Amino acid sequence: MRIVTSLSVLALAGSVSLQAVAQVVPTTGAARSTAPAAAAAPTALPATALPGLRGAVPAAPAPEPVARIAPVTSQAPATTTDVFGAQLFTGAFAREGATQFNPDYLVATGDTLQVRLWGAFDFDAQLVVDPQGNVFLPHVGPVPVRGVRNQELQAAMDTAVRRVFRANVSSYASLAAAQPVRVFVSGFVARPGLYSGTSMDSLLHYLDQAGGIDPDRGSFLDVQVQRNGQQRAAVNLYEFLLQGRMPALQLASGDVIFVPPRQNTVRVGGLAMNAKRFEFSGDSRSVADLMQLAKPQPSATHVRVVRNTGTVRNTEYYALQQAASVVVQDGDEIEFTADKKPGTITVRVEGEHQSPQEYVLPYGSRLGELLDRIEPNPRSDVANLQLYRQSVRQRQKEMLTTSLRSLETALLTARSGSSDEARLRKEEADLTLAWVDRAKQVEPLGQVLIAQTQDKSSMLLENGDVLRIPTKDDLVLVGGEVLFPNAVAFQSGLSLNDYIQRAGGFTQNADNARVVVARRDGSFEQVDTGKLLSFTPRLQAGDQVLVLPKVDEKNRQFWKDMTQIIYQIAVSAKVVLGL
Repeated sequence: MRIVTSLSVLALAGSVSLQAVAQVVPTTGAARSTAPAAAAAPTALPATALPGLRGAVPAAPAPEPVARIAPVTSQAPATTTDVFGAQLFTGAFAREGATQFNPDYLVATGDTLQVRLWGAFDFDAQLVVDPQGNVFLPHVGPVPVRGVRNQELQAAMDTAVRRVFRANVSSYASLAAAQPVRVFVSGFVARPGLYSGTSMDSLLHYLDQAGGIDPDRGSFLDVQVQRNGQQRAAVNLYEFLLQGRMPALQLASGDVIFVPPRQNTVRVGGLAMNAKRFEFSGDSRSVADLMQLAKPQPSATHVRVVRNTGTVRNTEYYALQQAASVVVQDGDEIEFTADKKPGTITVRVEGEHQSPQEYVLPYGSRLGELLDRIEPNPRSDVANLQLYRQSVRQRQKEMLTTSLRSLETALLTARSGSSDEARLRKEEADLTLAWVDRAKQVEPLGQVLIAQTQDKSSMLLENGDVLRIPTKDDLVLVGGEVLFPNAVAFQSGLSLNDYIQRAGGFTQNADNARVVVARRDGSFEQVDTGKLLSFTPRLQAGDQVLVLPKVDEKNRQFWKDMTQIIYQIAVSAKVVLGL
């Protein structure tokens, strides 16, 4: 597309109006963007622009202002890259200008000064430094301020005022606004171009307006500031990120901020606070130098180095004490690891005993060594020791999660033969998925069955184990699908059904064929109370009776899976999760 501007001249009642008409003319070939040309507002032409017209031609009314589109001030991919330093350019520096002025700032042409005189002569105004570098004060005349340091501006103004007013006139001068400038940003940035700001805005302000340094191509170590073809400064952004040092550069219109190509890089991973890709100059760097940047965690003891050797990857392994002698090159990868052999473990003993509750044991200690240190009391139920282990709880959680995930997959992929069946399946799936969400919140106990083990004394302990010595009591807990879940006093002559009846009996949703008896030592027994000749376990003091809910196989397509999961939850967490 190309834009042709035509002028239609209309003389009416002694006046001439000018109208800029944008006419769009199609052209052959690919369409080309004309947004910059279209965004320019048409201006009124003077009378001399139309030769041959008689009399003065008044200018056309100014058109309505054209809405400007705010430039994009951040680079979205910068927050997802692993390059160290890319997090600088998210728009924070581009949105805000300079909040305070540098005391070493040199006043330049175009700066605005706030000047006040009081006493025998009053004056208060904002003065702009003219092209000759002066500001004009009444009765004082031109005062040269260009090149004066910001912190010395007050002294320069006092000196000029004292030449005319010997006494009774005081002065105050401050830098109100820095000179507006336009700076070029070039090199390996996201959007090279010309950007506006002030001479006091930082280097990061203009880089952020340009979308930031290209993390895959640009250098963070050698950002150059050029003026009239000469390099004025080179900024290492790593010094700002790691040490907070940023040179105060005074930029001027026409300055160029140039980002050269990226130098050598090494990727750092593992146990490091700054697990990023770092840039370095030169052909090689030692791992000790990179440790100053990556900040390994205190637990790191070794470093793994993967060499950049093409398709064949060579791996080397060193202790951190050798870091100063290990050299890495461009493209290598290093990973900080913890290669410590555990020296001690911590085991907690809870429940009914007269011993300390925390024990620090050598790595590889066995349960018998711990039991020798524990002093029980007359209320201790040593025969039903309970051991809870974090690794077992994690495995139980993983098994439950796998079962729930399989049930979800079956629900979401089930097919229906008709629209009515599909509607019923959807309603069933919604109810079941809500139950699955509740089941995901269940946390297994991680109990290990050790009371019935013949040689439990030789069992190895793990760090974080909890050994619980239960208290002897005379209660049987009855819960789940009973009318009144409660604790029932133990009586040796009562059967399982007697305890259930003392808790109010089964509910309508109870599955009397799936009653779980949980022993204090961690063992379980499943009982079918509906059969006359079924085996009925002998209850003991401290047992827990769990009556599981019934899953209707007529209305539930996946009743077998749900029944199994309900039983799995009851065994691992001693929780009855109803529907």
